Amino acid sequence: MVRRRAALTGVRLKSYEFRREREGTWRELEALVVKAESSGIKSLSSEELLRLPSLYRAIVSSLSVARSISLDQNLLLYLESLSARTYFFVYGVRGSLADGVATFFGRRFPRAVRAARWHILTAALVLLLGVVTSFFITLNNEDWFYTFVPAEYAEGRSPASTTAELRAILFHTKDDTDGGVAETLYTFATFLFTHNAKIGMLSFALGLALGVPVIFIMFYNGLIIGAMAAVYERHGLSTELWAWLGIHGTTEMLAVVLCGGAGLVLGSSLAFPGRHSRLDTLAQNGRMASQIVIGAVAMFFVAGLLEGLARQLIADTTTRYLVAVGALIWWMLYFLRTGKDRTDGNGR
Repeated sequence: MVRRRAALTGVRLKSYEFRREREGTWRELEALVVKAESSGIKSLSSEELLRLPSLYRAIVSSLSVARSISLDQNLLLYLESLSARTYFFVYGVRGSLADGVATFFGRRFPRAVRAARWHILTAALVLLLGVVTSFFITLNNEDWFYTFVPAEYAEGRSPASTTAELRAILFHTKDDTDGGVAETLYTFATFLFTHNAKIGMLSFALGLALGVPVIFIMFYNGLIIGAMAAVYERHGLSTELWAWLGIHGTTEMLAVVLCGGAGLVLGSSLAFPGRHSRLDTLAQNGRMASQIVIGAVAMFFVAGLLEGLARQLIADTTTRYLVAVGALIWWMLYFLRTGKDRTDGNGR
């Protein structure tokens, strides 16, 4: 009898210690499950959704240990019930593709952009520095244009071009007698989407080199734009040029900057990991950065359509500015406001 009582006491002590060490995790998981059961899985924030699988693995591990050391039945039943309830949300029926796309663009993408706002701002400032630098250098000495702008980017534009030639490119005044305008513009839009997406992917991937190449890419892209702007300034066509660029550039350059910011997120994770290891920090921030890049690729697609179609079809300078300003306002409101709720007070 004494031995039996001692054994029961030992089991109770084990259960107490076991529960005391792990109960916080169980309660956290239970709170998420109750919230999902009452309001649906969509009521969970992105951070809670990311937390759910790790908490599920923890509860399964606790259940396995509890069974192996034969803890009290009530605790086993509680763990089994919580595990079963959580399994449904982790491995249950997934939403449709449309729901996944809506969730990504309605929550994850804008939240990731807000979370990386300082990295994105840094990329934007570096690109702007490149624009200003090459603009004034080329304005004072046009020979620098050939240093900053490769021939494939110039597309026939150079300091040697006449005002009429530069204007013809801006307003697409060259005759097209073969009837293939639509096909040509479609091909051009496809090329632009592919080319710009590659630049974005490269900026993101090179972030693993501590972000240094990303700074170079942003600055170099700025040099190209600034040198081209200086050529048009010399011919008194700056107003027309920025309208021509703005109709697609507000989307395209923002996407480039987003990719640069995502690359800097990777670089800073490796250079300044903080309290966690470099791999853990990179894994956590890498998910956020990849969401930014995926969204930016969609923006490149939109910019490619605007550049290959709308920019060529809209010849009025005022209308081009209206489209550019409208696109900029839309993107700013989207990134600042979309995806915010009570569980996401700081927008992250």
